[in-house]
Amino acid sequence: MPTRRDFLKITGASALATLLNPLHVLTAAPDRPRPNILWISTEDISPQLGCYGDRHAHTPRLDRLAERGVVYDNAFTVAGVCAPNRSSIITGMYAASLGTQHMRSGGEGTEHSIQPVVPAPVKCFSASLREAGYYCTNNYKQDYNFVPSDAAWDESNHQAHWRNRPDSNQPFFAVFNFTGTHEGSVHADDQGHAELTKRLTPDQRQDPAQLTLPPYYPDTPAFRRLWANYYEVITGMDYWAGDLLDQLAADGLAEDTIVFFWSDHGVGLPRAKRWLYDSGTKIPLLVSLPKKFRTGDQGQPGTREDRLVSSVDFAATVLNLTGLPIPEHVQGQPFLGPDRPPARDYIYGHRDRMDERYDIIRMVRDQRYQYIRNYEPFKPYHQYMNTPEGGADMRDLHRLAAQGQLPPDAWWFTARTKPVEELYDTRTDPHTVHNLAGDSNYQSILERLRGAHEQWMLDIMDMGLIPEPELVTIEHRYGSRYAFFRQVARDNRAWLRALRAAASLAGTPSPADLPGLRQVLQHAEASFRYWGMLGLGNLGPDADSAYDRVYEGLQDQAPVVRVAAARALFRMERPGEDALPVLIAELQSPHEWVRLQAATVLDEIGEPARPAIPALQAALDDTYNKYVVRVANHALNQLLGTNHSVR
Repeated sequence: MPTRRDFLKITGASALATLLNPLHVLTAAPDRPRPNILWISTEDISPQLGCYGDRHAHTPRLDRLAERGVVYDNAFTVAGVCAPNRSSIITGMYAASLGTQHMRSGGEGTEHSIQPVVPAPVKCFSASLREAGYYCTNNYKQDYNFVPSDAAWDESNHQAHWRNRPDSNQPFFAVFNFTGTHEGSVHADDQGHAELTKRLTPDQRQDPAQLTLPPYYPDTPAFRRLWANYYEVITGMDYWAGDLLDQLAADGLAEDTIVFFWSDHGVGLPRAKRWLYDSGTKIPLLVSLPKKFRTGDQGQPGTREDRLVSSVDFAATVLNLTGLPIPEHVQGQPFLGPDRPPARDYIYGHRDRMDERYDIIRMVRDQRYQYIRNYEPFKPYHQYMNTPEGGADMRDLHRLAAQGQLPPDAWWFTARTKPVEELYDTRTDPHTVHNLAGDSNYQSILERLRGAHEQWMLDIMDMGLIPEPELVTIEHRYGSRYAFFRQVARDNRAWLRALRAAASLAGTPSPADLPGLRQVLQHAEASFRYWGMLGLGNLGPDADSAYDRVYEGLQDQAPVVRVAAARALFRMERPGEDALPVLIAELQSPHEWVRLQAATVLDEIGEPARPAIPALQAALDDTYNKYVVRVANHALNQLLGTNHSVR
């Protein structure tokens, strides 16, 4: 993928300035009709709509929208959780390329945390629409993992609406976000659920006994009730979406407006939301394209499209449909409009920190096969996370796991580690529970998708293998995380390949890898030393010959390496008198993500962390980062046998 500097060399600065001028295409083609754009988005649903053939779904209004437009059968998000995905949607760039890939990169539940900087030329694509004369509204959720500039929206609040534009002839881009399908709504109490579904008719209510659960869920009354709740809040959302479409028609704008309906990721239940399997990333996508805005045979009413579409493509598609140029830095590609490129061969996804827990995973998928690369296979699938743990579904999973009564396809819940690679045939195994990575019959497919994943990480300059505290350091040094590879490693993909090699070595090391891990510890960049320390810690006592070097790591200039060295010493069963004081000190670091890493290690080591109880209790008062509070609270509950809850 060419860099911005490469592009400047090719085109010259003046040509680039013309290309990036959002008025350029409109000026060149003044007779092209300018469509209004309406985005209707909802949260946490997979394609459980009637138009997708789901016989349980009651979604008549969205089904009518589908009859007027196109149903996309292979639409996916780039992440299985909202904030990183919304970061990609609003910029047209992968969050892992911007350094905004972690869930709530600006912290959770506080205004103190500093969100990542997104530098020029990267911006919310709505700003380009505004420069071209569009009235842009967002009602109301942003959650972009960065602070958008004032240029992004004319309005972004609960009252934002296309009806507020001062000139009724002004074209608009209006976004409406529905939160009533969020995982919290599926888990709502009876009163809350009744409010969310008050418009449903009796025949639109679900009988939990008649529903079919995914095979990775136990068949319990709680899971059946949640699955029924999920379908019912989707029907409640269908009423809301229908209201917006009725308003559009009442204003006489239906034939002048391109309508998109989409979800920000999959269903908000275990092994779906936050994960990269189809259950977490495959979404409904409907587009109604009035005749005057169609190119060729695109957008014919009542059609289905099986081309692969990624949520990173939404921005490029809107820019293309409105006649605006797609800036060179945008990584998505248009799937509608003139001069659209060939259909994708692959879509890609990333999982990084999910709420308070780190778990670096990458995904690539073609029309049939899905490849998963676990960069931290030493971690279990299920890590305690504060938000999802409070539900009846998780209580049932824990109870049945303790009784040894989980169904076979729920193996993921009790697995202590993950395989390095996973491969699924989504045609024969739509629930992706049978890993084919070790099957010799699928090796050519595995190698092809592995290569596609590795190339994509290089092409987008994926920042996922740089530990989060180091991303903050990079931002302070270079002005933004995005600038790092453009200024330092932009012409040296060997840097990224070497970092990936270090992470791969650290994931599942053997004693034979000791020399390589020791060599990684000599690297000038802290990110490499971090992975070297993780690898030695994963070796445990087998890394004893490297004890002196690990012990020296307690004095490393980078706090993230000091924390990893302390972890390694505990896993080597030789913490001495110095490892725990380092963790306690870093738990009080002025850097919030260092505090989170220290709390995570204290939680991991268990009983040896008992002397750190006072420091963990003090961490409960962390007002800058609630994720630190959550991990510290979990560690204390494990050490003290308590059940204290925090937000």
